[in-house]
Amino acid sequence: MGFLKKVIDWFLNAVLAVLIVASIWVFVQVFLLASFRISSDSMEPELTEGDFVAVWKPTLGARLFDLNATLRLEQTEIHRMPGFRKAKRGDVLVFNFPHPNGWDKVEMHILKYYIKRCIGLPGDTLSIRNGKFRINGMAEPLGNTDSQGRIGRTLPGEFPDGVYKAFPFDSILNWNIRNFGPLYIPKAGDRIKMNRTNYALYRKLIAYEQKTVIEYRDSTVYLNGKPMQEYCFQKNYYFMAGDKGMNSQDSRYWGLLPEEYIVGKAAFIWKSADPYTGQFRWDRFMKKIR
Repeated sequence: MGFLKKVIDWFLNAVLAVLIVASIWVFVQVFLLASFRISSDSMEPELTEGDFVAVWKPTLGARLFDLNATLRLEQTEIHRMPGFRKAKRGDVLVFNFPHPNGWDKVEMHILKYYIKRCIGLPGDTLSIRNGKFRINGMAEPLGNTDSQGRIGRTLPGEFPDGVYKAFPFDSILNWNIRNFGPLYIPKAGDRIKMNRTNYALYRKLIAYEQKTVIEYRDSTVYLNGKPMQEYCFQKNYYFMAGDKGMNSQDSRYWGLLPEEYIVGKAAFIWKSADPYTGQFRWDRFMKKIR
């Protein structure tokens, strides 16, 4: 009996130790630190394929939501804890891609993440002129200006297929990645008049907030079958862009990012390995992300 008691005690202690370690791991993942692998070259030269970036969640605040619901691919309410600060222009952010099932609807998939640079904040009016990002009232450059300059020097017919035309892919607005906007980026509480142009720009966001159908017919916008003259936004939105502008699926193509989809600010590269050889790139270890 003494031996059996020792075995049972050892087993219970081992289970307790595993539960404690698992609880600490979950706490760290949810509230403190998460790791994400860079799987494309859209953020070159700052980030390259094979980098592993660390996101320090207290900077912007950790998110709380029903994990089981998201794993079942159900949409759920997301709540953010207080952080040290809000997102800033120039921050490199990890976020849930808002269009995992198609660009016509805003949804969250817990396992689909993107990483891009924040260019426009809630309340900004953003334009692209000759490839370069501009925010009304600001003179300083935004993002990777070398990449933007190359876009500005490239003629429309010289772009690869599918690269030139941009959000909202409207034949009247006719925006492209060389000349885009102006696009107002809504913040919570903003009211806009609902005309044809604003329907084209914001219909996905309104449908996402209201969880219902929005339509435009006979020169009138209808929300759930009822005519709508104006709309008051409930959430904040951001404009995100990759540093490698010729090869980045970002807000120039799919539109604005809901604030609640932001996981956090990418802080540093904690590991990097060549995706083809597996060799460590030691010079990139612990590199701060700027």
